[in-house]
Amino acid sequence: MSDPTRRERGEAMIKDVYAGDVVVPEEGYAFTDVMLEQLFAEVWTRDILSMRDKRILLLGIIAEKGENTTFKIQIKASLKRKEMTPDEARELLIFIAQYAGYPRAAAMLIPLEEAINEVMSELQQAPAE
Repeated sequence: MSDPTRRERGEAMIKDVYAGDVVVPEEGYAFTDVMLEQLFAEVWTRDILSMRDKRILLLGIIAEKGENTTFKIQIKASLKRKEMTPDEARELLIFIAQYAGYPRAAAMLIPLEEAINEVMSELQQAPAE
């Protein structure tokens, strides 16, 4: 049985983690219910590591596994949340290449640049505040 409080925290955190770009999964699917109530409500909300620290760690893991699509989603969210600049994201990939290998890192280059271009384009189209 799902805990509504944990689910609410999880929903709020997934929206924050992904800067609103990921659709919150509907309730009633065991896998996504556990993901929201455990990963997002309990792990991402912990405050010992900053959101930026968690993201950098996650990006390294994702890159090493060769998950191009997920890497792009995470880079884009990081840029939108101002956790890192485009130059820092590019530098991160140079560092990743040393430990995960050049073939893995090279596969992340296009998704990285696409994410940067998409965020920069969104910022240019956003109305002035």
